[in-house]
Parts: sequence; structure tokens; C-alpha cells
Amino acid sequence: MKHSKWLLAAAVLLTAALACNIPGTDSQPGEDLSLQATQMAVAVQQTSLAIQQATMNAAQPAPTQEPPPQAEATEPAPAPATEAPPLDTSELIKASNILIYEDIVGNPAYVPIVTRVVNAMSFSGGRVINVGDALGDFLSHANSATEWDLMIVAAEDRDSFSGEMFEVMYDHINNGGAVIIEIWYLDDVVNGKVAPIMRDCGVTLFRDWWRDRNYDPFDYSIYWLDKTHPLLSTPNTVEPPSYPYPVWFGDAGDLIELGSGGDAVLVGGLFPNRNNDYGTLASCLEGRMVLQTFSSHDYKEDLVEALWENYITYTLTKHYEFNQ
Repeated sequence: MKHSKWLLAAAVLLTAALACNIPGTDSQPGEDLSLQATQMAVAVQQTSLAIQQATMNAAQPAPTQEPPPQAEATEPAPAPATEAPPLDTSELIKASNILIYEDIVGNPAYVPIVTRVVNAMSFSGGRVINVGDALGDFLSHANSATEWDLMIVAAEDRDSFSGEMFEVMYDHINNGGAVIIEIWYLDDVVNGKVAPIMRDCGVTLFRDWWRDRNYDPFDYSIYWLDKTHPLLSTPNTVEPPSYPYPVWFGDAGDLIELGSGGDAVLVGGLFPNRNNDYGTLASCLEGRMVLQTFSSHDYKEDLVEALWENYITYTLTKHYEFNQ
């Protein structure tokens, strides 16, 4: 509406200007009035056309300017996935908390093999408690607030480690701990408190194992059944205890066989081609448990010491892998 008013005013002014400039407006009487009329008509027509053109131009929408292109938003690149740092097993092993029951400590006639091996391994940073043959002390420490990484029971001196001792070990296993058990009288306790440990391990008693003084040494030689097992090679490569030097006569130990559950592997036994029975050494619970049913002092000490170092290294390694 505002544009139309301005256009009308412009038209009036334009017409007046044309009228003033028409030739002959100052003519004298008697000149040709038809020429003036014609000129006036042309001026009016030109004015009308100018108004129409201006009106059309005003009605045209102003050209729109497209906004400048916006840069597309890009999502930040995802951060690269980070892998868990490698497990420094050697440092963890060195700082382990270890509880040891070794009843041979109470017998001055024999060197305590486990104690000597543990001392040579130079543990530091954790707690290493060796109660010797003190059953009460073992039970007290086992039930303490210390989170034990490994419990060792080397019941070799014909004393009795049984009952609630195995109960606390079973709890320790269920909490992710590692265990090593050397026991020669399994046949006497197999139906007692050790039964849940045996069941979860996946082994059971096969038969008792006797030796008199007229024994044939080769009947008591032990063969490796799984020669690639780390128990036999890390950190020591250990030859099989193929010839006994017995300290104990009568009950030589026990023979075990694989049970219906668990993940047990027989690592050593009396026959090289019997992988399911006649066993004397087993590993189970994803490597966190080792069971030895022969007596350490019945074989060469240096060989058995190397084997015990492997036991400790292997079970602790598997303990830390299990709990990572």
C-alpha cells in the first residue's frame, strides 16, 4: 500500500513536468491546438506505462540469498580401544602371601624340602608363614584376615592333617586361591572333609599303594604322562623320578584316577600309557591345584626340589590369571 501511494505521487509530478514541457504552451493564439492535444496524450500514455512498470517491479519479491553452506558437524573419532596391560606374573609371584604346613620340619632327621625351596625363591613384599607341623597355627592363620594366594600342605611325616584343615582349604580354593597338597594317606580320609576338594578337582582314589623291603625299585618308578605340561618344565626341566630311594616303607602313598567331574589332568603315574588311573601327580582347578600322592623324600632330593619350585610357580601363575 505504501508503494502505491509513492507511485501515484510520482505519476502526478511526472505528468505536471511533461505538461510544462509540452511545446506550444506559451503559443500565441491561432497556433495548431491539435498538435498540443496529441503531445499531451503521448505524455499521459508514457506516464501510465511508467506507473505500470514501477508497480510490477514493486510486486516482484526480492531475491532471496541462500545462506552460506554450513560445515557438516563431524562426530569426534572414537578413542582407540586400550588393552589391559600384560600381567607381570613374576612380580606378583614374588610378593605372594603363602601359608605353609610342612610336618617334616618337626623331624630333625630330614631336610624340609618345601621350606628350602621357598627360601631359595626369595619371596618379598608379601607374607610367607611356615607353621611347620603346628596344626593349630595353620588353622589360625588360615582363618585370619590375610588374603592368602597359596596354601601348601606337605603332610609327609606320617602325622595327621585332616578334618577342618581341609575345610579352610576348600574355602580358600573357592575364593580363587591356589593349593598344593602332598598326602600319602588319602585312602584314610578320602570320604572326609577332603572329599569336596577331590570332587571339584576331578580325581578320586584308585587304590592304596604299598611297598615292603623286598620291593622292586622299578615298580615304584614314576613316569610323566603329559610331558608338555608346565609343571615339568617351568622354570625347571624335571626328569621323572624313575628310581626311588625310599625313606618310607609299608604305605608308600596312594594311586588316583580321574573322576566324573572337574578338569583334572594326570601328569605323573606308574605306567606311561595309563592316563586315567594309577596316577601319583595331578593338576586341576584350571591349574590352581596340584595333588601329589607320593612322598617327596622317597626320591632324589634335587629332582624333587626342582619339581616343587615348578609347583609353586605354576599354581601361583594360574591363581593370578584366574583372578585378573
